[in-house]
Amino acid sequence: MDVEYVKSSKILAIDDEPINLKMLSDSLSLLGFTVIAAKDGPSAFRVLETESPDLILLDVRMPGMNGFDVCRTLKSSEATRDIPVIFMTALSETADKLEGFDAGGIDYVTKPIHQRELWARIVTHLTVYKFQQQLRDQNKELEKLNTAKDTFLSIISHDLRGPFNVLLPLTKLIDEQIETQSKESIKTHVKKLRSAAERVYALLENLLTWSRIQRGCIEYHPQEISLNGLLQHNENLFAHLAEQKNIQIISSAPEDSSAYADCSMVDTVIRNLLSNALKFTPEGGRVELTVARHDCDVEIAVADTGTGVPEEHLHKLFRLDAKYTRQGTDGESGTGLGLILCRDLVEKNGGRIWIESKAEEGSTLRFTLPCSASSTQ
Repeated sequence: MDVEYVKSSKILAIDDEPINLKMLSDSLSLLGFTVIAAKDGPSAFRVLETESPDLILLDVRMPGMNGFDVCRTLKSSEATRDIPVIFMTALSETADKLEGFDAGGIDYVTKPIHQRELWARIVTHLTVYKFQQQLRDQNKELEKLNTAKDTFLSIISHDLRGPFNVLLPLTKLIDEQIETQSKESIKTHVKKLRSAAERVYALLENLLTWSRIQRGCIEYHPQEISLNGLLQHNENLFAHLAEQKNIQIISSAPEDSSAYADCSMVDTVIRNLLSNALKFTPEGGRVELTVARHDCDVEIAVADTGTGVPEEHLHKLFRLDAKYTRQGTDGESGTGLGLILCRDLVEKNGGRIWIESKAEEGSTLRFTLPCSASSTQ
């Protein structure tokens, strides 16, 4: 018997005879199992409200609710239906065994119980159960990866088209009419080309960063960083766009505001949030960057006076399987990837991110970071 693989397992023993429960507990403890005892079905159900055993040993002949009925109840509940059940009984008729299997049991142990036989059956079924759990977990991970792949392909096949729908016709127009176009007209076209190229570049940056996160290849170098410097850097980065849309960017942070995080990751988060705020804020609006220090963390907020998000769509913003995208106030396209990337990067740094928003009133994106290395412990 390979007990090492399953010896930390938890077993629920259900029997109306206290002496039987003690014998089971003493015997199974020798193999390293944790044994929880219950005297009948109702007691077992109360135990299962707070405990999650890996296997159940169930006596058949019990007063009130017999073992078969207890097993049927267990198998009717989503929370307990997958837990393997081994019946313990003096009944040896084929009809009794068939009823037990029909109720959902996976095996029988006949009383009086032989210790080594019981051990062998428990180890066998626990091993199978553990492998099944691993397979379920791997299937869930594969589903997540498949969703990520579909999102990735969707972005490449759909969202990259927007900028290129501007780039290609404009380059063709300039190429064919450059001799007859005025200087001002060419200048206007070049501005549009630059804007489209910047959108493609920003999208590719997000795609590459997100891809590295999914593959576990992104480097993480936490250190004390200046938030004042990062806010100023990003404010300067988007100053031209803000001027074009006549949007005021206001930065408000205490002097020497700092956090313990990876500087490049935090810069990416602020850049994405500020880009989103400008994208969805109409001409003449305002975007405000603020920093607030708390006991163990620091909170950074990016607030705008933009279009906001309807309440029924808020839960979709940080999920790959519930994509929600919309156009900006100047028709800018969005992939929905930016906020998902921000969530992954913030969580990588030990923080959390959330949104407060009302349709037509604006949005505030907030995220936290540890104040110091000790805050990450």
